[in-house]
Amino acid sequence: MGKGVPLNDQDRIPWLCSLHDILLRDVASGQSVVLACSALKKMYRDILNRGGSDVPPRSDESAKEEPLAGGKFLVVHLCGSFELIYGRLLQRRGHFMPPELLQSQFSILEPPSAPENFIHISVDKGLPEIAAAVLEALK
Repeated sequence: MGKGVPLNDQDRIPWLCSLHDILLRDVASGQSVVLACSALKKMYRDILNRGGSDVPPRSDESAKEEPLAGGKFLVVHLCGSFELIYGRLLQRRGHFMPPELLQSQFSILEPPSAPENFIHISVDKGLPEIAAAVLEALK
């Protein structure tokens, strides 16, 4: 992404499987966990929750089949218009993702829907309102 090339599924899936393993480990040890990432597709969110069991494993990987059982997997979909988010990206300095890649993110976006456990929160809200909405959803 830092070179202006959007990631594809092959780039993302091993990273998502690693994140699932970290979530599984931390939840199993009794920790509450918050993970912030751009899980743009339902398949990506499924991998975070259940591991790579639905993904054909590469020859050097074994598929994981452990869901985050007992944990409450909540997807917080921060949504906003392309124009608003693009404007904010233009103001960022030193970030790995150039604003020019935003369209590729919007193009593959599959907003969460039933039966996923999710909430939509507008990024038009202030940070205190966003945090309060997330905490309320976790009760």
